Amino acid sequence: MSQGFSLKDQLFNVEKIRYLTGLFTAADPSFDGEAFEAQVMSRLLDLELKERMAWIAECLQQAVPGELPAIAPILLRALPLPLDPTKTDDDFGDFIFAPLGDWVVAVGSDHPDLALDVLEELTQRFSMEWAIRPFLNQYPDQVLARMEHWCGHDSYHVRRLVSEGTRPRLPWGQAVGLELTDPLPLLDRLHNDPTRYVTRSVANHLNDITKKEPELVLDRLQAWSRSGKQDQGELSWMISHTLRGLVKAGHPDAMKMLGFDPDAEVTASVQVTQLARIGGALEFDVSLNGTGDQPVLVDYIIHFQRPGGKTSAKVHKLKQTALRNGALSLTKKHKLKGNATTFKLVPGVHQLDIQVNGRVRTSVDFDLLG
Repeated sequence: MSQGFSLKDQLFNVEKIRYLTGLFTAADPSFDGEAFEAQVMSRLLDLELKERMAWIAECLQQAVPGELPAIAPILLRALPLPLDPTKTDDDFGDFIFAPLGDWVVAVGSDHPDLALDVLEELTQRFSMEWAIRPFLNQYPDQVLARMEHWCGHDSYHVRRLVSEGTRPRLPWGQAVGLELTDPLPLLDRLHNDPTRYVTRSVANHLNDITKKEPELVLDRLQAWSRSGKQDQGELSWMISHTLRGLVKAGHPDAMKMLGFDPDAEVTASVQVTQLARIGGALEFDVSLNGTGDQPVLVDYIIHFQRPGGKTSAKVHKLKQTALRNGALSLTKKHKLKGNATTFKLVPGVHQLDIQVNGRVRTSVDFDLLG
């Protein structure tokens, strides 16, 4: 990513506001596009990304006043054609339509049926996963019943909304009061969806659940495997994507489901081959020894020093492979960025672990130089 890149400026800028203005001007002759654009731009560039979404929604609410029954016809007329229905793994759509979901939440809380109708249309232009959650909290039975119908929708964007909108740990999303098991009957229907956009969401949803109830997820995956409803290759991908958090944590049953024996008799040695410096890299060689050609999933864990003397462990993927005649050699160069804004490196003694099939097999200390 180039220096100075701004996601908020790419997604919400004067050109995008003018595009939205044009859609509403065409949909409603009384819509004062010039005043709307001026009001939005008076504050937009001073706001962060989520704040920009809320501000645009607030300006729309002032430009087209009223509750949802009054504004829904105008909003729906303003929408462009749905996203390409022939694709199978499209992205969210155009972020400029995200504020429309906030608008529906603001004016539709007393009109849940109509709100769900509108969100069904909106999500075919931009994912309404954040907007559906306030309605899930206020009208859980009603929304889940509608989602049961959406599981068979022609648009994979609507089908994905069922899984993504009910995720327990949706990024940026409002928390929902559902039990972890409440959406599972919906996921049972969606797990054999023909589109990766939907199955990825199902896997992400299950990965969220593993943070609290891993056995619930493992049981569900086994049931789906027995049912034979999903293509085996796609189901294998879903299982791997679902269990990624458990794999990093070395969960033995997750390892077994993926075909890796956590109790395999594998020994490991590791050697740091270069001085590690902030702004440089940690370079190391790994040697594994075991029996035959057994499968191995190799991770490495760096225990970083933190300010105040604490440490923070981060798990990284190294290799998913197999021993060859009982042996395997691997090398790795892990970059140590000195200018990262999210994680500041601290000089001092660090620890490197080599984890095979979920078990730490060997460790070594190394000095990180400033």
